[in-house]
Amino acid sequence: MGKSTLLNALVGQKISITSRKAQTTRHRILGIQNREEAQFIFIDTPGFQTRLMNTLNKALNRTVTTALQDVNVACFVVEAGYFGEDDKKVLKLLPDDLPVVLVLNKLDLFNSRFQTPSERDQALLSFIKEMALPWCELGGHEDQKSEFAEIVPMSAKSPGDIERLLDVLEGYLPEAEAVYDGDTITDRSERFLAAEILREKVFRFTGEELPYTSTVVIDQFKMDGKMRRIAATILVDRDSHKAMIIGQKGERLKKISTDARIDMEKLFDGKVFLETWVKVKRGWADDRAELRAQGLE
Repeated sequence: MGKSTLLNALVGQKISITSRKAQTTRHRILGIQNREEAQFIFIDTPGFQTRLMNTLNKALNRTVTTALQDVNVACFVVEAGYFGEDDKKVLKLLPDDLPVVLVLNKLDLFNSRFQTPSERDQALLSFIKEMALPWCELGGHEDQKSEFAEIVPMSAKSPGDIERLLDVLEGYLPEAEAVYDGDTITDRSERFLAAEILREKVFRFTGEELPYTSTVVIDQFKMDGKMRRIAATILVDRDSHKAMIIGQKGERLKKISTDARIDMEKLFDGKVFLETWVKVKRGWADDRAELRAQGLE
């Protein structure tokens, strides 16, 4: 759906990993954006898992449902022009007493499907009218009489659309003192962000080849003067997955590490020395102790 791309655009900095591979977010990630008279605290949750129900995915779903109890307004992000069975399963999770803004993301992709602006506008208006129905008529529970508080068609790639969404959300924020200072963009540590950046590169360079049962563990993160020295292990479930990440003569692992280091240096605004290993640990995604160690359980 482009949910993490949207969060990064709303915050104005890359704090959540993105990938063409769906469902890459695993942790609750908090991002902060400040305006002159408003502070937005965004919570990026994992996408709700509807298929393979291993221990990891059950933990991710608990993260989603728990986050809904702690917010003033929710953004339900779908791809513009599409509302499928998986979206309906998520709709059933939404509480009736919470304002929910439906974000029709990837509007640029939607627009590219039509030859003329009039065809595009007619199709978009028709989809918006359909999504304006009560949730019980969209595939939610029979007792879900609520409707979306707002419907916002947009592209996360458009700065103007980002500002428009912020304008909409600001109207739902309660009056209160700012929770964070103006320089804070996330509640996550550099160690966590380093692991996420490396995990993003693993997905980007392996594409659909690599299953979800891979993760990154930071073994060491220390400052050496102004340089950050980071040692990381990529955990996989099988020997074949290890070979896939390493690649021929180690070329793929080298590319993964180089791209990760470059992104880390941009985010941390300083030099990074990164060492990366790949380790096989069978069944880690069903190992509660391992998930707790990674903050996923």
